[in-house]
Amino acid sequence: MTTDTDDSILYAEHGAVALVTLNRPQALNSFTRAMHVALQAALQRASDNPQVRALVLTGAGRGFCAGLDLSELDFTPGEGLLERASPGPVIDGYFNPTARAFMNLRMPTVAAVNGVAAGAGASLAMACDIAVAAPGASFVQAFSKIGLIPDAGGSWLLVERLGLARALALAMTGDKLPAAQAKEWGLVWDVAEDPVAQALALAQKLAAMPTQALVATRALLREAGTRSFDQHLDVERDLQTALGRTHDYFEGVNAFLEKRAPVFRGA
Repeated sequence: MTTDTDDSILYAEHGAVALVTLNRPQALNSFTRAMHVALQAALQRASDNPQVRALVLTGAGRGFCAGLDLSELDFTPGEGLLERASPGPVIDGYFNPTARAFMNLRMPTVAAVNGVAAGAGASLAMACDIAVAAPGASFVQAFSKIGLIPDAGGSWLLVERLGLARALALAMTGDKLPAAQAKEWGLVWDVAEDPVAQALALAQKLAAMPTQALVATRALLREAGTRSFDQHLDVERDLQTALGRTHDYFEGVNAFLEKRAPVFRGA
């Protein structure tokens, strides 16, 4: 295992799995601008290492992530208040690039939601491919309580995960969604006493699988609602043709025919 520390973000490699920890426990891991920069650097570090084939995201302390640290905005009365207090530039310059980085990472991602995931923190958990939550964890769409809307992809991801009726009720009321109900509704894959351990085990399993096929599957499923059935059949054909040229395709078929365990390389 290799480790490194960058103040607000911890990075460690457990074999083929990168573990990224949001590390501002005193502030429930709420985001500063510098924290976004460090997180994006950690994602790039994992992506640049060909040996890393899955990633786990979790939080330090009792919370997963409380979204934006509001002290990053300036509410001091006076000239330029609207500009200084506007969340728009922080969203555009920091939260959106972070959300895009997770959604487009070249490897599978697993969120280990160790505590409350509020606001953009919930969005970040949903941006991961799979989520495992602690029994005491919860998901909160806190935006309506401060006169805002779900951001960092939250309004898109909520509907995708839960459907319009549940997404609307959660976003409008700002009520907590406990971990057990989040599993029942399909927001998380599982609830575990030690979500980090379970997420790492799941990520190790994914890391040993054909990475390109997993990432292609992710893209295919996410985009299914944007195409007609006939169009989707064509996309499936094209992706299958491309994957049919990979090492892992030939390895998987040969291993099946030879009745042995495959050794995938993610290539």
